[in-house]
Amino acid sequence: MVTVSFPGLGITFNLNPVALRIPIFGGLEIRWYAIIIVTGMLAAFLYASYRAKDNGLTADNMFDVGLTTIIVGIIGARLYYVFANIEQYKTFKDVIAIWEGGLAIYGGIIAGGLTLFVMCKIYNLDWRCVFDTAAPGVMIAQAIGRWGNFVNGEAYGVAPSESNPLYFLRMAIRHENWSEDVLCAPTFLYESLWNVTGFILINIFYKRRKFRSEVFLWYATWYGFGRFFIEGLRTDSLYAGELRVSQVVAGVSFVVGLTLIITIRTLIHLNRLNTEMNAALVENINDDDPERIEGTNQESHEFAGAEDEGTDEPEVEGPSEPEVEGPSEPEAEGTSEPDVEGPAEPEADAAEESKKPEEKKETEDGSAG
Repeated sequence: MVTVSFPGLGITFNLNPVALRIPIFGGLEIRWYAIIIVTGMLAAFLYASYRAKDNGLTADNMFDVGLTTIIVGIIGARLYYVFANIEQYKTFKDVIAIWEGGLAIYGGIIAGGLTLFVMCKIYNLDWRCVFDTAAPGVMIAQAIGRWGNFVNGEAYGVAPSESNPLYFLRMAIRHENWSEDVLCAPTFLYESLWNVTGFILINIFYKRRKFRSEVFLWYATWYGFGRFFIEGLRTDSLYAGELRVSQVVAGVSFVVGLTLIITIRTLIHLNRLNTEMNAALVENINDDDPERIEGTNQESHEFAGAEDEGTDEPEVEGPSEPEVEGPSEPEAEGTSEPDVEGPAEPEADAAEESKKPEEKKETEDGSAG
């Protein structure tokens, strides 16, 4: 049993982490932590199925890539946590006992993200659209999943001071083997509320995105910013040397995500401005002297037409006239007329005149006889 109370609100919960026991395999326990995690996954899938049509996808597409991604994501979250606390795990059963708690969300995000990318390639889907579809669903799954930490009495932080504005939300936890309550900060609640807020904002601005994968970057930036500060309050952080691993990852996620959003949006804005300026320049020129522009365009067309005609005529028609038609006419008309018709007429006249004296002579001789 775990007792969780909020003294500032006057609320106390006596929680049993075990939801039910099934009398098989020596008594199988179904824990609230597992039920809550599965509920969060189901909510994420339903949301992604709803949002799929806005990204040119279908619910079947999300199921195809989602099932494997969820399984690998759970394994990644567990291994991330186990390797960070390897001294606590002695047997294989200890390693796989996720129902007792011990999932690192960034391990699930990294493993799940890589798996989702590979599955998109296998099913020939645009990974940017799929990530935009899934990211808000992951956020709501995290918001729900954090209440599994509440039931287990874990993932809490340093107690706020009385001067802290969040002092009224201070929490006290006592496990059944503890001798007294431990006053702490409900960091699970902080993160859950942070994710719910981010989920609402992302959905409000969802259709105002300027490029594919921007929604995913919104998620990475929003969650990274909040987790960076919340992780700094935790008393059970995973360390690499002196550094809180999740805090480092959160900080990098925020910086990289914000940088990419600003850079890509700036490039898109500059490209749009350049296009608008070019359009305005053309419009101003036309407004200043439309007749000159029209005349220039007409002259350009005429010049282009004359250039086309000038290049076509000499190449085809020009040489054909002198070489074929030109010489043929003088040869046919000039030589045939003098050689045939011209000389023929004088010869005929001369013959006729030569016959006339002879005929005249014969007539005279006849008359003389």
